[in-house]
Amino acid sequence: MTISERIFERLAQLSMTQKEFSEKTGILPSTISEWKKNKTNPSSEKIMPICEAIGVTPEWLLSGIDPAGSREEGRDYYTVKKNTDMGRLISYYNMLEQAFRERMIGYAEAYASLKEKDEGTHPKKKGTGDK
Repeated sequence: MTISERIFERLAQLSMTQKEFSEKTGILPSTISEWKKNKTNPSSEKIMPICEAIGVTPEWLLSGIDPAGSREEGRDYYTVKKNTDMGRLISYYNMLEQAFRERMIGYAEAYASLKEKDEGTHPKKKGTGDK
């Protein structure tokens, strides 16, 4: 199965029209029609927007293989947009020397541990409206 065939198979599963797909991805409808008519594949810069729009991994779209057995869950990696808080955090982290990276990981682990302990000692009561 080709990349374009996987795209159209997934669109059918989602009951998503080519027009809706075009709007979600920013890809021209005529380009999408060309993929279907000529059985050609999208260019590499279109892969990530396509994956986001139809909820699949790049690995599945390109190869049809999904080692986790699910297109959406069980991944051992994240796809993060650069212009989000997480993307900016990763960019800053990548600028650090190794020793500072290890320190940042230590801070994050310590904070997560404190938060888990705090939530464990202050359980929310059901039906009280506590958030």
